Amino acid sequence: MHQTPSPGPMPVDAEQWRSDINLSLFVNTYYQYRDLQRLGLSGKRILVVGSGQGLDALVYRWKGYDVTTFDIDNAFEPDVIGSVHDLSQFDNRSFDAVVASHVLEHLPEPFLDKALAEIARVGSAALVYLPVHGRHLQIRFIPGFKGVDLSFVLDMFNYLESPSGVTPQYMEGQHYWEVGMRGFRVKDLRRRFQQHFEILSCYRNKDWLPSQNFVLLSKSPRDT
Repeated sequence: MHQTPSPGPMPVDAEQWRSDINLSLFVNTYYQYRDLQRLGLSGKRILVVGSGQGLDALVYRWKGYDVTTFDIDNAFEPDVIGSVHDLSQFDNRSFDAVVASHVLEHLPEPFLDKALAEIARVGSAALVYLPVHGRHLQIRFIPGFKGVDLSFVLDMFNYLESPSGVTPQYMEGQHYWEVGMRGFRVKDLRRRFQQHFEILSCYRNKDWLPSQNFVLLSKSPRDT
């Protein structure tokens, strides 16, 4: 039997990781901003969980959002240090939206539901983006008129593989689980999310295939 480890920083060279710039960062940040705009938030208080390289927070601030960054690793110089499964530093509905992009897979599975409950408690809405397991083959048709953009994606991996959820076996020892694996299919995750959120949108990022994106409204009451 595997013992559940406590959440902790990623086993990477934080300074090197923080300095890496790639196209996916810009694509992901664009989709985050687009999804926030579509939410039509009444306010502009944003909690960014997993501050990472900081591009998303930089763009939000540039567009006038009041941003608080949160990370378990002080190497990324977040405004607040902690784990997403315990957001006790913040009151209920402290934020208009919480953004957790490619963060929750770094948590052992036993902490996942608690993290979702905490995100729903402190934010009126949330963007939760998650990594899709395996290699990805895409066939895409963009004829150039009327906004037609058709995409077919095939994910290639062992669909029978079931992660332990308490051993970080994926992404060079960084991820405990990934979307598509047994117990973590999109339908499985939707069921978990629906305990705490209304799912406004669940879609695959056509421009960055390893990302499954959820746009959510909190079900948590303002006073609990």
